[in-house]
Amino acid sequence: MASKFHHGGTAYTQNGHSYIVDDVEEGVVYCSAESGAKTEFSESSLLTEAEWADRLDSKKGLLYARLKQGRLYTMPPAKVDRAAAEQMLAKIERLKPGMLDFTAFTVAARTLAETGDADQAAELSIAQCRKIFDEAKPEIRASLLAAIIDAPPVALVSAGRLGDNLMRAMLDKGMAEHASAFQGFGDRQRD
Repeated sequence: MASKFHHGGTAYTQNGHSYIVDDVEEGVVYCSAESGAKTEFSESSLLTEAEWADRLDSKKGLLYARLKQGRLYTMPPAKVDRAAAEQMLAKIERLKPGMLDFTAFTVAARTLAETGDADQAAELSIAQCRKIFDEAKPEIRASLLAAIIDAPPVALVSAGRLGDNLMRAMLDKGMAEHASAFQGFGDRQRD
């Protein structure tokens, strides 16, 4: 039977260590580590590049599913008017581009930290975090944004009905402690 591994290809162990395939004989894969050290594995204990990529994609899918079910997205929403919350969110999107992306990403990172998976935050996709954020009720999104800028949700939603300058001032004041994080966030890739 032909092997799924070939000379010069990459093989992965179950815990993600990669090796270059030197030879395959009778179900044994002879490999070289990056350091040049030689080792061997049974073929059944290794993954191909495609299998490893599929495994990572599957784990990421589970990660985003867990984010949707996290405490921050399932908590009871603030008692605010839904239409006013939608209006306020649209205004913020117009006045401070990237603010809602930052909120979605920050909420996802906080959710991971709560579950002991903070190290996975660097792997998060901003687009996926924003998709989860946008799928939440407007009242929940307003509450999450209010928590980021340390404002009462009712006051934030009410400010959405007032002028642009008041909303900008409220956002700037609330984001003062997050200014460097927001600026660094703007440089991240949006995949």
